[in-house]
Amino acid sequence: MVFLSSKRIILAPVDISTDLLKGEIVRKLKIIFQREVVIEKKRLNIDNFYDPVREQYNSTEILKYFIFNHPAEPDEKVCLIVPYDLFIPILTFVFGEAHLNGNYSIVSIYRLKESFYGKECNEALLKKRLLKEIVHELGHTFGLTHCIDNKCVMFNSYNVNDTDAKFEYFCDSCFEKLDKVL
Repeated sequence: MVFLSSKRIILAPVDISTDLLKGEIVRKLKIIFQREVVIEKKRLNIDNFYDPVREQYNSTEILKYFIFNHPAEPDEKVCLIVPYDLFIPILTFVFGEAHLNGNYSIVSIYRLKESFYGKECNEALLKKRLLKEIVHELGHTFGLTHCIDNKCVMFNSYNVNDTDAKFEYFCDSCFEKLDKVL
């Protein structure tokens, strides 16, 4: 596969190991989006985005910070991967958020881990969930909105069971929309 250098996806872990993203996640993202996928660690003073009342981090403010302080190249898509519990003001929590038709998205592994639910760690399941959420948020950066098909990766996950139930790929309708953009 040959990719144009500026048309790439950057997976940007913040305060987590890059090992979680290597291998299967990078390989599948290359196939799904037909772009080069690279891993570039990012630094962030996360304390600036913490809400002590909610005991969570505001994902919208994190995205704004990166959009305005670390602009991406026009054809780059950046997905920040963080270990923090994220929220937006109108929801209790979010697995991730994206700038629709933009360059930045963010995904949290906090509620994707089995340990959050009092269960034993399962790295294989974490990676499956993480891939689905990354694909979902990157889909938004390519202009896709939520899908009504609960098996499509663009279906909105309200809980981890929704994430587990959906596929890591787009339904035919969402794929057609994405194909036009790519």
